[in-house]
Amino acid sequence: MPNRWKPNVTVAAVIERGGRFLLVEENTTDGLKLNNPAGHLDPGEAPQDACAREVLEETAHDFVPEALVGVYLNRFIKTRTGDDVTYMRFAFAGRLGTHHAWRALDEGIVRTVWMTADEIRACSERHRSPLVLRTLEDYLAGQRHPLSLVHTDASVLQVGAAALQAS
Repeated sequence: MPNRWKPNVTVAAVIERGGRFLLVEENTTDGLKLNNPAGHLDPGEAPQDACAREVLEETAHDFVPEALVGVYLNRFIKTRTGDDVTYMRFAFAGRLGTHHAWRALDEGIVRTVWMTADEIRACSERHRSPLVLRTLEDYLAGQRHPLSLVHTDASVLQVGAAALQAS
């Protein structure tokens, strides 16, 4: 059987406070870019849990996903390698919790920034992907779906538990 196409699964958070949205500024192979707090789904992890973990790692804030904003596909050709990569992103809205100032931010994250929707729209050339703006616009349009739409079977979580026991 030929190689089967498999998109990379990622998660992202749309976090609003007082009309401003929390983004991260990060170093990429294409320079300094803006992104939602986001990252890859790890083995043995539910998407909602991955989102909470990524927000903590990239912003040093606790995060509780409360709604699914949407599920998005994005194709990206890496500038330096020419690799053709497709991402499937689960974007969540939720509640920002405690800030842990003592935590170091993930490697590559330069800082967190709070921006208005208009400020985000005005700098789309700095976005890591077109999904930054698309998820924002969907959020602003009121797009919220129950978390129950994203079901993680227990067999997925058992893989993570087995890996922890083996280490």
